Amino acid sequence: MSFKPQMKIPATYMRGGTSKGVFFNLADLPAAAQVPGAARDAMLLRVIGSPDPYGKHTDGMGGATSSTSKTVILSKSMQSEHDVDYLFGQVAIDKPFIDWSGNCGNLTAAVGAFAINNGLVDQDRVPQNGIAVVRIWQANIKKTIIAHVPMSNGEVQETGDFELDGVTFPAAEVVVEFMDPSDGEGDMFPTGNLVDTLDVPNIGRFAVTMINAGIPTLFFNAEDLGYEGTELQDAINGSNEALSRFELIRAHGALKMGLIADLQDAESRQHTPKIAFVAPPKSYLSSSGKAINETDIDLNVRALSMGKLHHAMMGTAAVAIATAAAIPGTLVNLAAGGGDRDVVTFGHPSGSLRVGAEAKQVNGQWQATKAIMSRSARVLMEGHVRIPNVID
Repeated sequence: MSFKPQMKIPATYMRGGTSKGVFFNLADLPAAAQVPGAARDAMLLRVIGSPDPYGKHTDGMGGATSSTSKTVILSKSMQSEHDVDYLFGQVAIDKPFIDWSGNCGNLTAAVGAFAINNGLVDQDRVPQNGIAVVRIWQANIKKTIIAHVPMSNGEVQETGDFELDGVTFPAAEVVVEFMDPSDGEGDMFPTGNLVDTLDVPNIGRFAVTMINAGIPTLFFNAEDLGYEGTELQDAINGSNEALSRFELIRAHGALKMGLIADLQDAESRQHTPKIAFVAPPKSYLSSSGKAINETDIDLNVRALSMGKLHHAMMGTAAVAIATAAAIPGTLVNLAAGGGDRDVVTFGHPSGSLRVGAEAKQVNGQWQATKAIMSRSARVLMEGHVRIPNVID
């Protein structure tokens, strides 16, 4: 019996923020994978190594965690006043499924560098030295993101002394601005309320802030869920009971937000909404052993992604945190001490992060105008990824 040779596809493996993913130029993909559909999904699943019942991604480029099982497809932008179109796919680890419903804020930090390196940004917009302002169209959520990419001698500057908790080594700082991060038209709060009550049968009734900013997110008080807000990954990921409970709460929250029509639909929408819990500032030791002092943070936040507690914080969830913190009366704002604020520093399992946001009321409805944060990014490997032919 004969077998077809492996496919050889140009690709770049990049870190962006606290995530890693495989980046592709749309034009380099096989013709069948240049359009959305089964062929594209089959190719990307095989690149990552999913579905993997062993949960290791041994036979693929994935890292067997939500933050390292990611794919990105970029192309020269079809939108006016934009440089690059950015499509993100969150690949499930143990299921043959790619979630295209949201963005990855961390990998956004790497989009500008890839776009410049692959000629997707017009040369007259890229300085020899200084900062290249890359205008990104986020195709999943149809929003504009601006990445400020440092340049040195005509090349993307990747090395530097900017430190990001959750990333082992320092690198160059990339400032990312999420423009108009509210999801959809009108109020970014689906019910119009800053705080709602969520009833989850056999679990309980919880106060919740439901917000569409950066990514649809459900914020709960840590105390209401039986936590302190200083937990590290093992405290939650080591308990199947806790994870099942969180997923059931998330499913009911997704239904209340109007993101799904039936509870069962949550299984096919794993990437969104995110579920997080907040608590007032309290000192703790991060996963690296670094001491996080309560006087250096405004609040603690823990968030789950793809069914597991994230080791740091998703970039899009950080946008939701910053936006909710800027609006007096949300659970995030109250955990941070309440009042008006346009910047917040929160503690997460790997350390802390400072983020800012601007929000305003228009005709009685809250709207976010911008969220901003600093990340870093670099190329880890570039060349070709090889996979068995799963398209023909």
